Amino acid sequence: MLFRSSLLAVAALIAVPAAAQQAPVQTRQVGTARLENVPEIPQDIRDAVQRYQNYREARFQDWLPDGSMLITTRFGSTFQVHHVPAPGAARRQLTYYSEPVGGAKTVPGKKRFVLTRDTGGDEWFQLFVRDLDGVGQPLTEPVTRNQSPVFAKDGSLLVWSRATKGSADYAIMAADPADPKSRRLVWQGTGAVGPQDISADKTTVLLGKGISNRENHLMLLDMASGKVTPLDWSVKAKARFEDPRFIDGGKAIVAITNAGTDTRRLVRIDAATGKMTALSREPGWDVEAYDLSPDGRTIAYTLNEDGYSRVILMPLAGGAGMSPQLPRGVVTALSFSPDGGKLAVGLTNATTAGDVWTVELGNQAITRWTQSEPGELDPAKLVEPQLVRFTSFDGLTVPAFVYRPKNAAPDAKLPVIIDIHGGPEAQTRPSWNPGAQYFADVLGAVVILPNVRGSDGYGTKYLNLDNGPLREDSVKDIGALIDWAGKQPGMDAKRIAVYGQSYGGYMSLASMTFYSDKLVGGVERYGISDFISFMANTEAYRRDNRRAEYGDERDPKMRAVFERIAPLKNVGKITKPMLVMQGANDPRVPQSESDQVVAALRANGVETWYVLYADEGHGFLKKANNDLRREVETVFLKKLFAQ
Repeated sequence: MLFRSSLLAVAALIAVPAAAQQAPVQTRQVGTARLENVPEIPQDIRDAVQRYQNYREARFQDWLPDGSMLITTRFGSTFQVHHVPAPGAARRQLTYYSEPVGGAKTVPGKKRFVLTRDTGGDEWFQLFVRDLDGVGQPLTEPVTRNQSPVFAKDGSLLVWSRATKGSADYAIMAADPADPKSRRLVWQGTGAVGPQDISADKTTVLLGKGISNRENHLMLLDMASGKVTPLDWSVKAKARFEDPRFIDGGKAIVAITNAGTDTRRLVRIDAATGKMTALSREPGWDVEAYDLSPDGRTIAYTLNEDGYSRVILMPLAGGAGMSPQLPRGVVTALSFSPDGGKLAVGLTNATTAGDVWTVELGNQAITRWTQSEPGELDPAKLVEPQLVRFTSFDGLTVPAFVYRPKNAAPDAKLPVIIDIHGGPEAQTRPSWNPGAQYFADVLGAVVILPNVRGSDGYGTKYLNLDNGPLREDSVKDIGALIDWAGKQPGMDAKRIAVYGQSYGGYMSLASMTFYSDKLVGGVERYGISDFISFMANTEAYRRDNRRAEYGDERDPKMRAVFERIAPLKNVGKITKPMLVMQGANDPRVPQSESDQVVAALRANGVETWYVLYADEGHGFLKKANNDLRREVETVFLKKLFAQ
């Protein structure tokens, strides 16, 4: 038997084609990153990356009671909290953590704030409370995930949701932010529950329970008894109710919803009966965010019009609305000042990284509070993307934003990078995109960012076109885009690469299995390589939400679909080079998804570069890591386009 086994082993080795013999992996360490098969980075590429990576942006976080602001902006390697006392005033840094601050909310009526921070991108978020000076005091327990902090209007009560390792269930926690030791468990929920608002008398908390990215339910939590009462009308609606808040003393709720319509609108809901009255009046586009003035009389909301934001101000009781003349772009924040006299608007666009503006409610005067710093970027080289539409395999019209180098000759045949967003329920928009600008300038490439079926921003029907067994229809959209790009006079059909992160990483891998013959290669960051192993290994608190989108692997029919469509199962169809990048602490798409596809590609003799960051999670948030990522991408893509 031993002799026979040895013969079989030798025969198996001989049967492996020479091209499939794995070459030794060249490994080196750069900072916290392990680089496999990645050559040294030329100095000119390092310099080019720095020109595009040294910008700073301002992200609005909250107002303080005196009318000044909290923002986050990068300091050194990470985003930290800064105080801006007045328009154009110098920013004063408040936090100095080595890890990035995820967000900050002011304690109402106090010069204090609560901030959110994790460790190494692990997304086990902790809450800290602190004054403008001093050290943050922890409000939460280690090895827990804390999110959705909501304050009572007088600032004496903070409510949030907490998950623990290995559980898909969230609890509702409460504390007086002035006394971290007052933390207590109010209610142990099941599933993804989180607070949305607190009644004026602090007796009731409005809860939301996420069923999927297409449906959630609303409930009322009695703070004294811990009893939860479902709002049955929200269950029956089978829709989304986003950012619900109490009005009219708790008798009504304001929310953004797609109940009864294809697009999301702003509505007033009778809390008892569920009767809805539309507040927004612009059909055809989604309402994406809103805020209520402190006196409850004025509402501000933003419309997502083909990716661009439009801000509208109107009386809550009804009447004519108006749109302040803000720069064209994408709104990232919307918040009334404590006195109700101003509206803060976070805004970004294709040529500005991100700044904060205010609108005076009295005279509609526009004031710019912050001035983002472009670093060494030449604004004259920045591209304004063109919105195009192409026709997919089944006649569906798919939108995309196209960045073409400014100085390219009209008849130049340029390489193409198809950059596919994650989510999948996300939307590529004309906001600041240093990667697209960099690739257009430094690589001289046309960068196309499509919103394939399943993307947000185009209605519920469009959002659902890739659900469950329809998953590969979105990949076919990329096939149609490849064909469309190959026919454009300024694009080179022989030099097209796919590129994506997260779900976009899956799309990049899947596109390579379908269209390797039409592509020169692909880049994927922390992408799903096998839905079955992904479902088994993603964090428990995400699993049911992802099943609702991708399909339930426990269903034999859906499992068969996953077996058929997984890039890992079709990896033999990938014949062109791949670059894979991953954060070791990623709780969403774990490292195992990248490890297994890298091993399979190399076993098939495909040139595969791999970068693994020890101190990152789902996205590379530390500047040094993000710089290295861009350097490696540049060397890889230059090599692809030179072949």
